[in-house]
Amino acid sequence: MGGFRSDGTWRNWAGNQVARPARVERPRTEEEVSALVRRAAAEGRRVRVVGAGHSFTAIAVTDDVLVTLDDLAAVVDIDRETGLVRVQAGIRLTALNPLLHAAGLAMPNLGDIAYQSVAGAISTSTHGTGLGFRSIADGVVGLRVVTGDGFVLACDGGQNADLLHVARVGLGALGIVTEVTLRCVPAFNLRAVEEVLPVDEVLDHFDQFAEATDHTEFFWMPHTGRALLKRNTRTTEAPPPPRNRRHALRRRWKRFKNKELMENAVFGALNHLGRLRPAMVPRFNGLVAGEGRAEYLTTSYEVFASPRRVRFYEMEYAVPREHGLEAFRRVQEVVDGLGRPISFPVEFRILGGDDIPLSTASGRDTAYIAVHVFRGTRYEDYFRGVEAVMDDYGGRPHWGKLHFQSAATLADRYPGWEAFRSARARLDPDGRFSNDYLDRVLGPVS
Repeated sequence: MGGFRSDGTWRNWAGNQVARPARVERPRTEEEVSALVRRAAAEGRRVRVVGAGHSFTAIAVTDDVLVTLDDLAAVVDIDRETGLVRVQAGIRLTALNPLLHAAGLAMPNLGDIAYQSVAGAISTSTHGTGLGFRSIADGVVGLRVVTGDGFVLACDGGQNADLLHVARVGLGALGIVTEVTLRCVPAFNLRAVEEVLPVDEVLDHFDQFAEATDHTEFFWMPHTGRALLKRNTRTTEAPPPPRNRRHALRRRWKRFKNKELMENAVFGALNHLGRLRPAMVPRFNGLVAGEGRAEYLTTSYEVFASPRRVRFYEMEYAVPREHGLEAFRRVQEVVDGLGRPISFPVEFRILGGDDIPLSTASGRDTAYIAVHVFRGTRYEDYFRGVEAVMDDYGGRPHWGKLHFQSAATLADRYPGWEAFRSARARLDPDGRFSNDYLDRVLGPVS
């Protein structure tokens, strides 16, 4: 993940964002969060919070006060009967998921990594997949937020419900989230079917796959005619027990080979080789795409999220579901017209709409298209070409992933834009929690 260095700097996971803060704060209590905000206000300094550092944008970068919530990372309460779970904001999803499972609960939906802090994931509109399901932030039913004057604001269905509605996706612009209450569901497993198919076949039948399966997504390897189609079905059925010790070891080895060796070690090595020999990238992509079919059954969070050890830069856009496949085909044309090979897959997912003002799925069922390049690779022409396609469909960028938009280009794409601006002016009238990135994408506090 991202982290602090001995020279006083902070870097994000991808290494493309660097902060040189005047001071780093590591509060252990909500009271300490309030105090540090009041102290920064007295000094005329701005404050930003960093979670796991998995955002690719400069959303956490500041040269004033940088706050890490790593010491605010406990589970406060788990109510098994109601499914309501209170957690401190800095807890990582990868730590929370096993604790929920042990209590017989689960997050309703997850993205394909789980390194983020809970507050970071909801604040940037991190999502999962599935037409019948919604983003992580949609499951938030309560927040505690320290506002620009150091006051602690409790938001739930009974108090400040209007602010809760807005603050679930807040970009860290409304205050410092110290506690989150999540509505969880009974623990479930996923039956995963992963199959390499011709990409044209996947595109022709994707809507049918998506409507017949709980969670459907695919990855197309550029310069090949193949895509990995993933279909996950929710079930309470238990994984079959291994027949014997040898069978258990073989099952473990197969999982390790697929998730660690092929998706990380081998993929990383091929990307390094591809940097030295770009002409070989299409052939390497064919090796990565592979062939065949795998089927397995395990806990939901182990299927939803996979380890990501090969570092990259990413752009992801949300477009109306009905335009998603058309937009994807146009992205294929962008890739083919670049004049250089792309070594990372293009990802396609869909999700049900919600009503959160700055959610990327606000007001519409949504298709997500994500493009990546190996860390250290030039990307601007590729990402700008993809963004130009997304602009034609009113595309909304993931708040934590690279894009070139501004408040002027984004305001009309969110039906709740003015509601968010109003809440921001109310909770942080002095712009205490702003930085250059927020000034660009949200505009100044007014």
